[in-house]
Amino acid sequence: MQADIDQYLTILSVERRLSTHTVSAYRRDIKKLVAYAGTRGVLLWQGLTPHEARLFAADLNAKGLSAKSIQRVVSGCRTLCNYLVSAGRLKANPFDDVRAPKAGKRLPKTLSVDQITTLVELDVNDPLSYRDKAVMELFYSSGLRLAELCDLDIRDIDMGSLMLRVTGKGNKTRDLPMGRKAHEALQQWLMQRATLPIKDHDAVFLSQLGKRIAPRTIQQRVKYWAQRRGIDIAVSPHMLRHSFASHMLESSGDLRAVQELLGHANISTTQIYTHLDFQHLAEVYDKAHPRAKLKTK
Repeated sequence: MQADIDQYLTILSVERRLSTHTVSAYRRDIKKLVAYAGTRGVLLWQGLTPHEARLFAADLNAKGLSAKSIQRVVSGCRTLCNYLVSAGRLKANPFDDVRAPKAGKRLPKTLSVDQITTLVELDVNDPLSYRDKAVMELFYSSGLRLAELCDLDIRDIDMGSLMLRVTGKGNKTRDLPMGRKAHEALQQWLMQRATLPIKDHDAVFLSQLGKRIAPRTIQQRVKYWAQRRGIDIAVSPHMLRHSFASHMLESSGDLRAVQELLGHANISTTQIYTHLDFQHLAEVYDKAHPRAKLKTK
């Protein structure tokens, strides 16, 4: 059983070229199935019937997993079983007819333009503050994912043309423009970067010790600056990416362009921002139109 799982995860990593984070997520989800089988005395793979697969999904729900998490686990197990069928380890996929509960659509939280301005226009006086300013400017300027920003190398940035190349999900690369403010902040950071004890010469963003910065560090620093700048919500790097997408769509109305900038493989993923745009328009209408709301007595 473990050999089958290891082989499957290797295929995901090597042949499908999924990221380390994605493969780790698949591994965690498969462990849930293995743990469930152990508690039920189910022999994998022979004892994994459609009935047991449905009971597994029900067990996840009983343990309080969200609908979205259950959907992810069931999808991962279904993909694993497809591999086992092709490898001759299963006759049929027991997860084919298993349906996870539907997850309600949650609109991503965004910052207003004024909040973004408050966040990024911080006073810089040491290398770390210069770095943090450049990080936040770049998130909002180019809509990067957290992993994409952490993985940026010096060779990926063309300061002359104000472009950068990032490697996104599935090891797909895309070229992105950066705004003037982000360019200026990045220039200032690169000068400050030279004063650190550099251990990773390729990485754009470094820790205080000169190593490539960790995702957790960036998350903590964005949250720290938001609190210090008086923004009373939990700000994350992903919220800056969402804000970039929402503000771009509000200004341009070009969904395809936003899709390309974000690196979404499917435009349905990008369409969530059309809901945000409509929400913004509805709020403006309610506030501005003289007959938008009924008068209260």
